[in-house]
Amino acid sequence: MTTVLDLTHTLAEGMPVYPGTEPPTFQQATTVAQDGFAEKRVTLYSHTGTHIDAPAHMLADSPTLDQLGVGQFVGPACVIAAVGQAVIEKAVLEAQAALIEGCDFVLFHTGWSRYWGQERYFTEFPVLSLEAAQWLADQGLKGVGFDAISVDPVGTTDFRNHFVFFRAGMICIENLTGLAALTERRFLFSCLPLKLAEADGSPVRAVAILE
Repeated sequence: MTTVLDLTHTLAEGMPVYPGTEPPTFQQATTVAQDGFAEKRVTLYSHTGTHIDAPAHMLADSPTLDQLGVGQFVGPACVIAAVGQAVIEKAVLEAQAALIEGCDFVLFHTGWSRYWGQERYFTEFPVLSLEAAQWLADQGLKGVGFDAISVDPVGTTDFRNHFVFFRAGMICIENLTGLAALTERRFLFSCLPLKLAEADGSPVRAVAILE
C-alpha cells in the first residue's frame, strides 16, 4: 500500500510571508450562483508558502525552474532531526552519512513549522553552518529543504547558504511542514513547481510517498 503525506502549508490570506514580502490576496472573481462557474483571482509572490528557490533566485545567468528537467523535483529523500540545535554542524551530517547516501534530497526537521502563524516563526530557527552547507553541496544532491522560512537566518545580508547550494546547481525548498513523522526515514519526495516562464521560484505541493 502506498501512503502519501502532505508536507505543504495551505496558501491563504493572512499566512506568514518573508519579512518585506507582500502577502497573497485571493479574490472570488466569479461564482456558481452568479456566473455558473467559480474562479478565484490569486495574487502572490513566487516565494510564497511552501516553495522552491531556483538558482536564478540569486545568481544571474543561472537556471530558472522551467529550465530544469522535471526530474529535478522528484527523488529519494531523507529527513535529518535538527530540533533544539541553533546551528546544524557538519558533524551532524557526517553521523547520518549512511542515511544520506543515495538520496537526492536532504530535508531538515527543525520543529519550526509548529510556530507557523506566530512571530517566532521568523527568528532563531536552526540553520546549517557554512561548513555543513558545503558538505551537503558536495554530495551531488538535487536539493535541500527546511520546515522554516529560509535556509539562512532572516535578516542575513550575504545569504551564504543559498549561494553554496545555488552554485552547486541545487534547489532549496522552504516552509515545509509535517517532517516529524519522517525523521531518519527514506522515502520518495516530490516538490513539483508550477511551470512558470523564467521562474526564480514557485509555490509547490510537496509530498512524501511511502511504500
